[in-house]
Amino acid sequence: MTEHHFQTNSRHSGQQSDRPRSLVPQPAGWRRWLPFAGLGAVLLLLLTRGTGRGSSFRYSYSSFLSQVQGNHIKTAIIDPTGGVTGTLTNGTGYSSQIPTALGNAQLSDILKAHHVVITGAGAQTSIGAVIFSLLPILVLVGLFVWFRRRGTQHAASGVMGIGASKAKVYDEERPSTRFSDIAGYPGAKREVSEVVDFLQHPEKYRSAGALGPRGVLMVGPPGTGKTLLARAVAGEAKVPFFALTGSSFVEMFVGVGAARVRELFESARKRAPAIIFIDEVDAIGQRRGGAVLGNDEREQTLNQLLAEMDGFDPTSGVVVIAATNRPEVLDPALLRPGRFDRQVEIPLPNQVERTAILVTHARGKHLGPNVDLTAISRGTPGFSGADLANLVNEAAIVAVRHSRDVIAATDLDDARDRILLGPRDASNALLPDEKRAVAIHEAGHALVALCSEHADPVAKVTILPAGQSLGVTQQLPVDERRLYPESYLRDSLAVRLGGRAAELLVLGEASTGAANDLAGATELANRMVRDWGFSQRLGPIGFGSGAPAYLGQQMQSRSYAEGTQLVIDEEVSRLLSEAAERAGALLLGRRASLEAVVDLLLEKETISGDELMEVVREPFGAALAAGAVT
Repeated sequence: MTEHHFQTNSRHSGQQSDRPRSLVPQPAGWRRWLPFAGLGAVLLLLLTRGTGRGSSFRYSYSSFLSQVQGNHIKTAIIDPTGGVTGTLTNGTGYSSQIPTALGNAQLSDILKAHHVVITGAGAQTSIGAVIFSLLPILVLVGLFVWFRRRGTQHAASGVMGIGASKAKVYDEERPSTRFSDIAGYPGAKREVSEVVDFLQHPEKYRSAGALGPRGVLMVGPPGTGKTLLARAVAGEAKVPFFALTGSSFVEMFVGVGAARVRELFESARKRAPAIIFIDEVDAIGQRRGGAVLGNDEREQTLNQLLAEMDGFDPTSGVVVIAATNRPEVLDPALLRPGRFDRQVEIPLPNQVERTAILVTHARGKHLGPNVDLTAISRGTPGFSGADLANLVNEAAIVAVRHSRDVIAATDLDDARDRILLGPRDASNALLPDEKRAVAIHEAGHALVALCSEHADPVAKVTILPAGQSLGVTQQLPVDERRLYPESYLRDSLAVRLGGRAAELLVLGEASTGAANDLAGATELANRMVRDWGFSQRLGPIGFGSGAPAYLGQQMQSRSYAEGTQLVIDEEVSRLLSEAAERAGALLLGRRASLEAVVDLLLEKETISGDELMEVVREPFGAALAAGAVT
């Protein structure tokens, strides 16, 4: 049995951004057949050379004269070497040869006497024959020159067009996104608005002797709208927008990425003022020096990007906007002034911004009268803009599943549970003793949270399985927190271990349902000791990685000795033991309330925070209202 205790203030989610797809130019398929077509044409010319119009009969001179005298010859072409070609009266071609002793004039008189049409004689015949004989050579020379020019044009672009830029260009239909289409983030909008002003009025900056921003680096968690904000900049400035990802520069051929960077900036300069947007720039912008040979494809691409952004040829009128969620791996040369002048952090939205984002995504949808978007935003801390868009869409799907076109508050709750926990499966029914064990576990979480002064309020408790979770106790903070005092963290440890403490108290033994709780509590205690200095034995020492919080857990090398690690392990164990003892003591003194919550959960399966308060109000009502129950 696996059970998860959920706290919304630790939620981070994946990205769902408005990102244009790149178009990869492919070489035309007919080009591969050109060499074969040229070779076939040359062979045909060589085979038909000297045979006039495709002659079928070869006559001796005497036979040719017999045909003339019999009026079977219609046309005759005499070349300077004495060769005769033409057609018979039935349309068939022929050829013959005049003996050297005879002259062309003598034969001409015979032909005229029998009404044979003579063409190509004299100087005109000589010139035509020379041109016709040189035609195969001219075709070969033309093909050679054509292939040579094509090879020169693509020499810097790699093999068979592999060096062509993969940027998607929004030129004629420029992005229609505006700042008004993006809810929240007033600080980020203010930072990038100067880019719009520079692209629209560059003369103001030149007259003041100032250089406009050349690059803007947007950093933040996935799904916060970095790509959408870049498109809004291009939409406000009404300039061409080149969009591509960092990985599209890198190929197996060394030098291809650098060629693509050159081609990209060359195209942007031709359309200046313009914006180049590189998503996931860390794919090419990582710190140099990691390659074994020191000259790999990624480093060449990065060097070319550095040169284009700040080199001998200034990129006036071209602004580069890049996005990443891994700023700590970027090369310092990429971050210095003159390249990415601005670094704009786009964090997860706060509660006010989440409400505005929900309002934006709810446009065009029918919301029920009981839907409170402010309450929904309070219940979704840690959600990104993409998560909120997905939440509203999932709620609409839930409404359709119930044959409704109006989204109710319960639809949004179900959609949030589906996103956080996974779908509910009716076939995943619990056995009666398992259901009671889960109810005891969740009642322990809820009651410890209710009796802890600094814990977040309980919003909902359920014992309905969803995904890998068999039950959930959901706590929602009253306000957005930026700092967490030690008292709050200690109460959080006690709440996490409250489920296991309830199992030990009521059932006499723990179950595997506390696995997720133990893992979360251990990680929290580790950070309290190792990163935040909440240990008297270690003192005010922190061994944190310093990476942004939205990057999640990072692999880090241990920068302390084995003895220090032993002290950390002992302090973590002490914190967890103290939290477990505190949770057990709280529940032991409130055994009757615990049983009452368990019975209510078995009856209703899902209860709200108000219903939980109603159950325990009788014996502890005044104390709970004052927040003094400890």
